[in-house]
Amino acid sequence: MSNQSTTIVADGKLKMCPDGLEHVEAYIPSDCIQNHASNLLVLDNGDLLCTWFGGTQEGIADIHIYLSRLKKGQKEWSKAVKLSDDPARSEQNPILFRAPDNKLWLLYTAQKSGNQDTAIVRYRISEDEGYSWGPIETLFDQPGTFIRQPIVVLDNGDWLLPVFYCITPPGQKWTGNKDISAVKISKDQGESWEEYEVPNSLGCVHMNIEKLDDGTLLALFRSRWADHIYSSRSTDYGKTWSEPIPTQLPNNNSSIQFTKLNNGHLALVFNNMNADNCTERRLSLYDEIEDEEGTDILSANQDTPEKDDEGRQAFWGAPRAPMTVAISEDGGRTWPYKKDIEIGDGYAMTNNSKEKLNREYSYPSIKQSADGKIHIAFTYFRQAIKYVCVSEEFIKS
Repeated sequence: MSNQSTTIVADGKLKMCPDGLEHVEAYIPSDCIQNHASNLLVLDNGDLLCTWFGGTQEGIADIHIYLSRLKKGQKEWSKAVKLSDDPARSEQNPILFRAPDNKLWLLYTAQKSGNQDTAIVRYRISEDEGYSWGPIETLFDQPGTFIRQPIVVLDNGDWLLPVFYCITPPGQKWTGNKDISAVKISKDQGESWEEYEVPNSLGCVHMNIEKLDDGTLLALFRSRWADHIYSSRSTDYGKTWSEPIPTQLPNNNSSIQFTKLNNGHLALVFNNMNADNCTERRLSLYDEIEDEEGTDILSANQDTPEKDDEGRQAFWGAPRAPMTVAISEDGGRTWPYKKDIEIGDGYAMTNNSKEKLNREYSYPSIKQSADGKIHIAFTYFRQAIKYVCVSEEFIKS
């Protein structure tokens, strides 16, 4: 285990980087020891919202949801505001969504300790651009329901919310080996939802959906097997999906996100890394918190306690670096342009932020504003959320 450590000054101030092209960055303010899993939303007035979870460590019940704002034209992110406070659950994976009636929705998960199979989905609604929020309500109470990517509104008015299910065999701990994806569709603005499974999606999670210019839907997935980013497509408003297939892009069992740009191109932010060259692995994501038996580091080819039906097992601990942005000009079939925006060893064999042992760049979010700027946020060493603003020209340079 590495003994290196890094301290970040999260003052929220925007700084221009000396790269010859527009490239602005900042560390979003937070008083939390650990900060992770950001999601961005561009408001109609040009303000930018960022939400994430923070506390001491993922899976512990002091993990809650936070929000910061970068007002249009200003040079500093606001102080973080806490938006949840359940003392018995770890509250994670927040997403922001603007409904057609202009209300803002905040959705997030709430689980017991490191048991993602106990997660439920909660939400709050704001009617004043995120300055105040209504009561916390439960959206989905089926244990094991997880979210990461935002709701998509289709041309027919349907709302699509991608979910995945954290499934655990009786008597075992959750490790991710049985996770599957589905899409929930609402025809009444979130009052009720119907579910449509993604076929043969075992191990494909964090389903991220975008509408393409030809009317079809493209979904990209994180892979529990730490091999590739997977893709699936739908031509009937998300009711049926093709079986997920591996793309040419790698994945390290960490989150990704993509967005459609104003010109129809796609911009994807991800770790350009998989587990092919790993020599060790973790037992699970939550192998360090108190109700576990302690941290276990295994050789990369050593078995974990359970496997899927094909003999595969979720791979935890692959490096989470570099942080890379890619551009597709053909609807996600190829990604010829790639640019690293953060380079490092991505050490992720621990989630420890208190002792500053983790060095991952992970869980990115990407959105474009009307002025063409591309906004990116991601986890920096699990100590802070880093914000970067670039242009498509910068990515292609």
